[in-house]
Amino acid sequence: MSVLNVENVSHNFGGRGLLENASFRLLKGEHVGLVGANGEGKSTILRIITGKLMPDAGKIEWAKRVTVGYLDQHTVLSQGKTIRDVLREAFQNMFEMEAEMLQIYERMGEASEEQLVEMMEDVGEIQSILENNGFYIIDAKIEEVANGLGLGEIGLDRDVDDLSGGQRTKVLITKLLLQNPTILILDEPTNYLDAEHIQWLKVYLKNYENVFVLVSHDIPFLNEVVNVIYHIDNTVLTRYSGNYDEFMQMNAQKKRQEEKAYEKQQKEVERLEDFIARNKARISTTGRAKSRQKQLDKMDLLEKPKEKAKPIFGFKQARTPGRFIVEARDLILGYDTALTHPLNLTLERGQKVAIRGVNGLGKSTLLKTLLGQLKPFSGTVLLGDYLSPGYFAQESINSNVNSALQEVWNEFPGLSNYEIRQALAKCALTTENIESKMVVLSGGENAKVRLCKVMLQENNWLVLDEPTNHLDVEAKSELKRALMAFNGTILLVSHEPEFYTDWISDVWNLEEWTTKVV
Repeated sequence: MSVLNVENVSHNFGGRGLLENASFRLLKGEHVGLVGANGEGKSTILRIITGKLMPDAGKIEWAKRVTVGYLDQHTVLSQGKTIRDVLREAFQNMFEMEAEMLQIYERMGEASEEQLVEMMEDVGEIQSILENNGFYIIDAKIEEVANGLGLGEIGLDRDVDDLSGGQRTKVLITKLLLQNPTILILDEPTNYLDAEHIQWLKVYLKNYENVFVLVSHDIPFLNEVVNVIYHIDNTVLTRYSGNYDEFMQMNAQKKRQEEKAYEKQQKEVERLEDFIARNKARISTTGRAKSRQKQLDKMDLLEKPKEKAKPIFGFKQARTPGRFIVEARDLILGYDTALTHPLNLTLERGQKVAIRGVNGLGKSTLLKTLLGQLKPFSGTVLLGDYLSPGYFAQESINSNVNSALQEVWNEFPGLSNYEIRQALAKCALTTENIESKMVVLSGGENAKVRLCKVMLQENNWLVLDEPTNHLDVEAKSELKRALMAFNGTILLVSHEPEFYTDWISDVWNLEEWTTKVV
């Protein structure tokens, strides 16, 4: 049974073609992974099929009574509500369905026999939906799912204004799961989630009875939960059965076949053109030359398979700093209240340290405090000599209207237009990307611009807060290689252990230092 039909959809955004004549169906029980390089339009496809964005052409048709739950990269929470208030909103659609059912009951007294049959069918369908979605055990359902994603530890009566980015993501995902929609649409759900709750979400999605569409660059996560891959590449959407690894094998085979077909046709074109050139001037062979020309004119020429630009990352080395990069003595993190017990930390030259811990414990706060951007709640932070830190913050400003070119040029006015463009191109950003506003770029393209700024500096200490969020597979792999090659000191926050476990020297676990119950 098809829950969604998409026919001949095309769309351009910011002057860039993202989809061309795309058609597909989502079938009941499919667990779909939507994959492609940064900027190919994955989030745009999700916005189109959920009706948040109108395509330039094409038709989108949902099955009757389909409910859609959508978590995008920039979903926000309403201010002034508790976590529990937000989670109760998950059942708003069912409250409306209950009201519709009660209205149908009221109209039955005046209905004809034919209308009554139709009304009974509607009532039965609504009643079935309410029961199947746990409408009559709402409170128990809220507790179960909220605890699975760690919200019980935070406290369901906590104001959402007080939550960290990761905690807000947990609230939004929990709300969607409680809605139990016919189709669940998730855009980078593991960003800002810690390993424990990524595992919980993985198990939940593996057992999810309905359809979901998932955008994620977390390959182990994708492999575990999806059974269908839709790959978008150069405006073309292609369907593959299986998980991500199986898609990679089939896609590689498809590329080899396309390359062989192109090369074979090119040889045939060269042979025909050579024959025509040698024989068209001779009276005895001009007829055969014209025949070959007709054959050539009728040929449906294949395009040469396009190769995506691959990023080349590298961090410039500043002068060697002193032995101690930063020392913290009786440091307590916090704002209005303390987040940690007193910490005594020492980061030495050459150490590569990963900071782990569930969201909301203060990982970003620790980075900013050690850099001197935030004052400690108490205690002291001593920075070493000759430091040149390069800082990559977790989130950028969504309303940034600078072009990518201007964004970098503002920080490096001494560089030429050509030098800025060259640096951005090394990060696999196209001319269109470079001239587009930051607010128009995808999450991954935006991250590449911000990484470019760090790479143009001379650094001896890299401080990176979730740098892999939104990066595609190739960019993530290249970033890992560049960090392994960097001879300086690294302080890294990441929710992806597979990204850092084979090259870091130490792990700092905030769960051992927090004043909160974990």
